[in-house]
Amino acid sequence: MKPVKVGICGLGTVGSGSFNILRNNAEEITRRVGRSIIIEQIGARRDNDTCDTAGIDITRDIFDVVNNPEIDIVLELIGGTTIAKELVLTAITNGKHVVTANKALIAEHGNEIFAKAQEKGVIVAFEAAVAGGIPIIKSLREGLSANRIDWLAGIINGTGNFILSEMSEKKRNFADVLAEAQALGYAEADPTFDVEGIDAAHKLTILASIAFGIPLQFEKTYTEGISRITAEDVAFADQLGYAIKHLGIARRTAQGIELRVHPTLISHKQLLANVNGVMNAIMVHGDVVGPTLTYGAGAGALPTGSSVVADVIDVARTLTADPTNRVPHLAFQADSLSDVRILPVEEIECGFFLNMTIQDRAGVLANITQILSTNGISIESLVQREREGSDLVPLVVMTHDVKERNMNLAIAAIEALPDVAGAVQRIRVEALL
Repeated sequence: MKPVKVGICGLGTVGSGSFNILRNNAEEITRRVGRSIIIEQIGARRDNDTCDTAGIDITRDIFDVVNNPEIDIVLELIGGTTIAKELVLTAITNGKHVVTANKALIAEHGNEIFAKAQEKGVIVAFEAAVAGGIPIIKSLREGLSANRIDWLAGIINGTGNFILSEMSEKKRNFADVLAEAQALGYAEADPTFDVEGIDAAHKLTILASIAFGIPLQFEKTYTEGISRITAEDVAFADQLGYAIKHLGIARRTAQGIELRVHPTLISHKQLLANVNGVMNAIMVHGDVVGPTLTYGAGAGALPTGSSVVADVIDVARTLTADPTNRVPHLAFQADSLSDVRILPVEEIECGFFLNMTIQDRAGVLANITQILSTNGISIESLVQREREGSDLVPLVVMTHDVKERNMNLAIAAIEALPDVAGAVQRIRVEALL
């Protein structure tokens, strides 16, 4: 069979990793596909010293790649959601298959892109968009396809996990660790997407759609970051037998789908609690298989490039297949996606960890417990520590499961008490299993 010709748009971290894998593992890839894969053209604003591009056509206009009639598969590796969207839609219109690592593009515009791809009979593959080198999309879409997925929960942003791991292991504060993460290249100069949960929300949106057969609904994903987590929160959680992790959680309930990203207390006994540094891990619970865990590098040139090239191989294998017999983009047939309600966060039930500073005087604790009781909140444990030389002391309360709406009312009432100093820190608690 004739070679499959690939065009690469973007030669940054992921683009260079994908390029080098395609070149260095060319023989192995050919054995897997049954035909060779050739890099026909590269569209990039600048060269990359890590790539030996001698003999390859390089253009500074990435649209030359999607308009090149010789190219079968376009690799969109430029990022962003404006030019990238135009690039992908143009490639699809031109009848080309697309491989992308762009989670924001898929989460925010995937419904439109997949509809266009189905109309044109082409594939849009996006394994690298979630969790770097971990093949979680293939696992959900194919390996677990016999299951009705009950829930999934994952550490899907390495930057946030690195920060929380360092805060826990070395008793450091958030700002200090964030600065180190930026110096190491784990966090951008503007870390908002990572530390405020937007990156993780993009990825969770994609995973939930594949798990439950629902349209992509990024705008309905509850998103909360880790920038308010303090060293004291981490220390108290540890004393109580918990780790604080920044989780993406999607759960099927009788009332609808929970879709949320936020700091979460999970027991030290849970596998996810012991995933540290920049690593990613996702737990998936199926009705047949039970809980499964996938773990690995969630970012980087070669891990992410591994997923990009795996998608190229999959697309190359199916070039001669009838489009109606291919694995659907979101696992379920396009006309079978469910219009299941996404639950507002106020309706979600879970336990809570509350950390507050109170006056050390009689009656204060009684007032707080009365407020919790009035709002139907049951206390699991309560810890009060003394601070030498101060009449202000920290109080930590762990609750049983309660609706978020009730907790919001209780916190507002507690913060209004004259003997409570400042805001109440609230972190959700998940049992997972």
